[in-house]
Amino acid sequence: MQMKFCPLYSGSSGNCTYIATEKTRLLVDAGMSGKMLSDALNAIHVLPETVDAILITHEHSDHVKGAGILSRKYHIPIYANAATWRAMERQVGAVPQALRRVFETGESFFVGEMDVLPFSIPHDAADPVGFRVFAGGHSVATATDMGYLTQNTVDAIGGSDVVLLESNHDPDMLMQNPHYSARLKQRILGRHGHLSNESCAQAVLTLYETGVRHLVLGHLSGENNTPSLALETTLRAVEKYGLAQGEDIFIHIAWRDRVSGMFTVG
Repeated sequence: MQMKFCPLYSGSSGNCTYIATEKTRLLVDAGMSGKMLSDALNAIHVLPETVDAILITHEHSDHVKGAGILSRKYHIPIYANAATWRAMERQVGAVPQALRRVFETGESFFVGEMDVLPFSIPHDAADPVGFRVFAGGHSVATATDMGYLTQNTVDAIGGSDVVLLESNHDPDMLMQNPHYSARLKQRILGRHGHLSNESCAQAVLTLYETGVRHLVLGHLSGENNTPSLALETTLRAVEKYGLAQGEDIFIHIAWRDRVSGMFTVG
C-alpha cells in the first residue's frame, strides 16, 4: 500500500498537509482560506469533496482558518481533542454535530484505512498535538509548533518514513525584528514556542538515529527566516555529523505560499 504526503502550505501564515492512500484522504490542519485550500487540492488533482477528514493540531488561526468552511461546504468531518474544540469554536464557526469528532491525545484512532496517532507537543495552545499516520506498514508524521523536541515526540515519530519538522526562525533575525514586541520574541523563543533552525537541525540528527531518512523542514516564519537559511543550517549540522545529503539523509523544504512536492512512500 502506498502513502502520499504533500505539504500544501506550511508557514507562519497558514498550514495544511495532505496525506492519502488509494482509499483514504486526510488533511492535517486547514489554516488558509477555503478557496486557497480548495485551489491547492485541485492543483494536486484532488477534489475537495473526496477528503475524508480534517485533523486539527491546535486552535491557532494559521491551523484552523479554513477548517469550518471546508467542513460545511464539502461535508468533511473535523477531528480534534476536546480542549482544542473548545478553544477553536468561534474560529471554525458552527460545525454540524455529525461532522464533529473528538479524539483523546495519545490514543490512536482510525480514519478509513489509516491509523492516526495524536501525540502531545509543547506549545502555547489548549492541548496541542502532532500526528503520525500509519497505513500498510508505512508511516508519515507532522511535528511543528514545538518549543523543543521532547522525548515523547521522538518516541511518537521515530522511524517514520517522512517527517514534516518545524524550522521556524533564525534567532538573530527574530531578535532584530523591529515589528515584534519583546514579549512576542520571548514567546517564540520559549519552551512552548517554536523550534529555531538550530534546534531543528539537532532534532533532525536525533530523528536520524531512530531511522528517519526523509525530513521536510516546515512552518518557516515569513519575517524571521528564509528557506535557504533554514536548509543551510540543517545541512551544516548533517554534514558535520558525517552524513551526506541525498545519500544518507534527504532534507527538503516545505513552502509557505505554495504547494510543495508530493512524497510517495511504499
